[in-house]
Amino acid sequence: MKKLALLALTLLLGPSTVLLGVATLGGTPATAAVCTPGSLTLGPIPDSLTATTRNGETVTLNRQQLTHAATIITVGGQTTGVGREGVLIALMAALTESTLRMLANTSAYPESAEYPNDGEGSDHDSLGLFQMRPASGWGTVAELMDPTYQARAFYGGPTGPNYPSPRGLLDIPGWQQMDPGEAAQAVEVSAYPDRYQNYQPVAEAILAALTRPAPSDGGPGGTPVVPETTRIVFPLPEGTWVRTSPFGWRSDPITGERRFHAGSDFAAADGTPIYAVADGVVMRANYTDAGGGVIVIEHTVRGQRVASMYVHMWAHGIHVAEGDTVTAGQHIGDVGSSGHSTGPHLHLQIHPGGAGADPVDSDAWLTSHGAEGITGGDATSAFCTAGGGA
Repeated sequence: MKKLALLALTLLLGPSTVLLGVATLGGTPATAAVCTPGSLTLGPIPDSLTATTRNGETVTLNRQQLTHAATIITVGGQTTGVGREGVLIALMAALTESTLRMLANTSAYPESAEYPNDGEGSDHDSLGLFQMRPASGWGTVAELMDPTYQARAFYGGPTGPNYPSPRGLLDIPGWQQMDPGEAAQAVEVSAYPDRYQNYQPVAEAILAALTRPAPSDGGPGGTPVVPETTRIVFPLPEGTWVRTSPFGWRSDPITGERRFHAGSDFAAADGTPIYAVADGVVMRANYTDAGGGVIVIEHTVRGQRVASMYVHMWAHGIHVAEGDTVTAGQHIGDVGSSGHSTGPHLHLQIHPGGAGADPVDSDAWLTSHGAEGITGGDATSAFCTAGGGA
C-alpha cells in the first residue's frame, strides 16, 4: 500500500514532492501569538500602522483602530465559511464606513454615547464600525455599540444574529466569486458602491501586520507546528456535488488500465468553490501535468498530523499559496478539469500521518470525523456526473 501511495503522489505532483516532504515555514514563537479558534493566528497588536489606499492616500491607524480590526479577524476565524478572504472584505467595509472606529450617533440615538465609543458619527441613524442602522433591522443600539456583535452581523450566515435578513456576507450568493469591494457593497448597500475597493490595500496591510503563520519552531524535523483544528468541513458547498469514482482499485477512465485510485472524486460544475477541510498550513499550491492544479494542506486533527490534497483545478482556480495559513471552510480554489481528468470534479485525498503517508478513503474519513455538509451533496444535476479521472 505504501508503494501505491507514493506512486499516486508521484503521478500527481512529480517526484520532487515525495522527496521534499513538507517545507519549513517562518513564523513567530508560539508564546508571542494568540490563536483564534479558527486558527487565523493573531500576533501582538502594534501601536500604529501606516498604509496607502488604492488612490494613493496615506492612512495611519492607531492601536484602538487595530484592536477593532483584531476583533473582526477573531470573529471571522470563528465563523463557518468566512476564512481569510471574508475577513479581508469585512476589514475593507469597516475601514470605508468608519475608518475602524466605533462611532456613536447622538443626534439619532442620544443613548449611544453611554457605550464605549471612539467618536461621533452623523450618517442618518448609523452606528458603529460598519455603520449599521437599527431602523433597518441590524440590531438594537446596545447591540450595535458592541464591536463583536457588529462583526457577527456583518458576516451573517445561519449563526449570525440577523439571519436571514438583513443579509450578511455569508448570505450573499456567490460572494466568493465577487470582487472584494463588490462583496462589501452587497452587504452595506451603500449609495457609493465603488468606494470599498480603495481600502483593499489597507485591509491587506492589516492582515499582514496582525496575523502570523503557524509557528515553525518545535516541530519534529523542522516541520511547521499546525494548531489543532476546531472543525472538519466537506470541501464543496452543499447541493453542488455528486459522488462519482470512489477510493480503491478501478479501470482508469482514460487509459482503461487497472490502477489504484488514491482519492475520492466528487463531480461539480466548473468553478464551484473548493473549501479547506480543516484549519491548516498550505504545503503546496502549484500546477502539474498529471494533477493539473494541486493544493496540499497539512492539519492537526485529534492530535494527529493529517494532509489533505485537492486536485484538478485550473491554474487560475488556485487561490492560496505555499505557506498560507487557512481555516476550515476557507475558499482555497475552484473545481476544474485539468490534468488527468475527464470532466469537472474535485479529486480529494486524505493522508493521516502527513503527505508522505498512505492515503485513506477520504469520503469515509470525512464521514467518520463528522464533517459539516457531507450529507448535503448528491443533489446536483446529472451533467456533473461525468467528472472523473485521477
